[in-house]
Amino acid sequence: MHTSDIEYLVDGRRHVGYLAVATADADLRPAILVAHEGPGLAEHAKDRARRLAELGYVAFALDYHGDGQPLPMDQMMTRLGALMGDTARIRRLARAGLDILLAQPSADPTRVGAIGFCFGGTMVLELARDGAAVQATVGFHSGLQTARPEDAARISGSVLVCIGADDPMISAEQRAAFETEMRAGGVDWRMNLYGGAQHSFTNVDASKSGKPGIEYHAPTDTRSWAAMLDLFDEKFGARP
Repeated sequence: MHTSDIEYLVDGRRHVGYLAVATADADLRPAILVAHEGPGLAEHAKDRARRLAELGYVAFALDYHGDGQPLPMDQMMTRLGALMGDTARIRRLARAGLDILLAQPSADPTRVGAIGFCFGGTMVLELARDGAAVQATVGFHSGLQTARPEDAARISGSVLVCIGADDPMISAEQRAAFETEMRAGGVDWRMNLYGGAQHSFTNVDASKSGKPGIEYHAPTDTRSWAAMLDLFDEKFGARP
């Protein structure tokens, strides 16, 4: 496997993402964008990129905070607070990561997916709402709200969101609003709810935050990843 850090600029700020691809051959492979959790680009997102590469995809984990490093909790909350209110910037950050991914020689621009975790899930959903040519968008314990629900009509691919039924950050009302949005936009969408799962159920280190409602849940981690792969198989055909 080949992995490397890639520097790029967004609005004049330095970002450092993480590329993973199984081999350096010239074969085109489905390309998957990975968007990290709120704290920043850490081992969790990099591990998911490597797992995708092991399956034959080319994966790029973008960096939406800058400098490719996780942030301390207070800085993270300040940064996310500002970002949540700026849909245009969220979409620019996602587009910048997508551009890096598609610039890779092995990336097939006709077979593109985007996955995200926590706020990264919010980000890839906004990328889809922005009309990006992404055939499969997957959010894991992702925020579902948007300031521009009418843009769901611009989603051209399929959408899967995997949500913990006991996630205190994603209420039943938010899930219902997302369903209404997807229906109104005519989107090919699905939402998987997982009983017993809270927020950050894919991150084995989630409980270290010490915050209630944030907890790793191994069964849901496994089941949601399998659901993602099912969608990829549907959209991209047999795995490389």
